[in-house]
Amino acid sequence: MQSGPILNISSYKFVLIADAPTLRETLYQHALELGLKGTVLIAEEGINLFLAGSAEAVRGWVAALQQDARFADLAPKESWSEAVPFKKLLVKVKPEIIRMNMPAIRPDQLPRAPALPAKTLARWLDQGHDDEGRPVVTLDTRNAFEVDYGTFDGAIDWRISKFTEFPAALAAHREELMGKTVVSFCTGGIRCEKAAIVLQQQGLDGPVYQLEGGILKYFEETGGPHYHGSCFVFDQREALGAGLEPATEIMRPASEAHRG
Repeated sequence: MQSGPILNISSYKFVLIADAPTLRETLYQHALELGLKGTVLIAEEGINLFLAGSAEAVRGWVAALQQDARFADLAPKESWSEAVPFKKLLVKVKPEIIRMNMPAIRPDQLPRAPALPAKTLARWLDQGHDDEGRPVVTLDTRNAFEVDYGTFDGAIDWRISKFTEFPAALAAHREELMGKTVVSFCTGGIRCEKAAIVLQQQGLDGPVYQLEGGILKYFEETGGPHYHGSCFVFDQREALGAGLEPATEIMRPASEAHRG
């Protein structure tokens, strides 16, 4: 449901981009012309974007991007706000669109871990097991301060301070996941997609999934059962509730030194 005149979108795709500097200039100029604000990250491994503006401008920018065959299936998640939650427009070329510091983990070149639809996860959590009767654990791949805003009931949280710490945390806690169906999740799907590949390489004896579209898609499709609190977002809205509206009651973490 629309609540506010500003359309906010987030999306990502792991796909080989050999012309990142050229693409960066094209996308920046078009977004600038349309008056959009936010951040677009481009790397050889793909694209990650958060933009806001009028619905016509945002959707026009996306439609132009989708004319490129590499991004034809891009399906941004949408939410609405009263004001633009970004101060400026940034379009950058980076080594990774989500930094893990593991060059061999290239989702654009490796098989994707199975994606679990939001409604299936909600059903599994309702019944307490997956469809094979195996216990299900949700694994939060976000930073500790984000988890403190809200997470799934009983989610595994290794209190990492940045995503680059995830592989080491997994190696240290691998045995916790044995014999279970593991569903990795994050805000919008990008971190848990990389994390799921690392999970698969650990030789776990149960299925590994990534939550399709992350927490925000789960909110959109289910209304948020089995999730307590809000979902931190990296813009001026700070956190979103299960209705994808800016959260009015926020459980802030003890430390505010969290945006690095």
